[in-house]
Amino acid sequence: MFYHNKSIFHPVTFFLIGIPGLEDIHMWISLPFCSVYLVALLGNAIILLVIKVEQTLQEPMFYFLAILSTIDLALSTTSVPRMLGIFWFDAHEVNYGACVTQMFLIHAFTGMEAEVLLAMAFDRYVAICAPLHYTTILTSQVLVGISMCIVIGPVLLTLPMIYLIYRLPFCQAHVIAHSYCEHMGIAKLSCGNIRINGIYGLFVVSFFVLNLVLTGISYVYILHAVFRLPSHDARLKALSTCGSHVGVICVFYIPSVFSFLTHRFGHQIPGYIHILVANLYLIIPPSLNPIIYGVRTKQIQERVLYVFTKK
Repeated sequence: MFYHNKSIFHPVTFFLIGIPGLEDIHMWISLPFCSVYLVALLGNAIILLVIKVEQTLQEPMFYFLAILSTIDLALSTTSVPRMLGIFWFDAHEVNYGACVTQMFLIHAFTGMEAEVLLAMAFDRYVAICAPLHYTTILTSQVLVGISMCIVIGPVLLTLPMIYLIYRLPFCQAHVIAHSYCEHMGIAKLSCGNIRINGIYGLFVVSFFVLNLVLTGISYVYILHAVFRLPSHDARLKALSTCGSHVGVICVFYIPSVFSFLTHRFGHQIPGYIHILVANLYLIIPPSLNPIIYGVRTKQIQERVLYVFTKK
């Protein structure tokens, strides 16, 4: 089960329990998980198709929305099929390298989602607070630069986790009380010192908190500007657009913050609740994002109807 690698013992495979304490109802739990995953695939694919086909949706806001849908597809596909394999086929064992790869992808895509939500908040800030300078600020070069930051930043931030895991020895434990591989879930199985892993985990979380704070500040300025608009219709239109963004932000951050706090401080909370929330924050945002934008964003709603009803 274990192999020796330069005086460090690594397991050949890890054993993912799934949702601890709810093993008997895994099959029932899989039904809503599968349904939500299919909604995420279908909804985000439609958003990408509509933005690609319709030339009227080539504004920066929809460019960022396309990036968000791409990340949502990648994030849900990285995590949900493994969960369903556990629930349906008792496919609990995962290769050590595959587990570390899944850990990297999940953390990287989660970071990208936080970055793109911040970028969308900046886009709305410029559109509402400096509308006359919108096209001169958000140029093609600026959009490319922001896109590179959305991708490269989280990747660079997540890469050290791979080294921090590979440096750890694993003496006997190889059972992860989770349905997917994540940094501290793997590190806690080590018989070595994981203090650096914990510190780096908090360092990474600090970037999420910074993104959340900057996003919140952007919307404070946005709301201040919205309520100063002279036209009632203009205020309603701006609030409607921003409302969809705020909804997406809440759907993403509330479960992730709850999961983080539970993982480190909520020792009295049953393990199955923690794991359920940790699963939900990976699959609920990707499924709700296209629904929220489809319902709250008039341009998307109209274009979706147009694309699927035109002859």
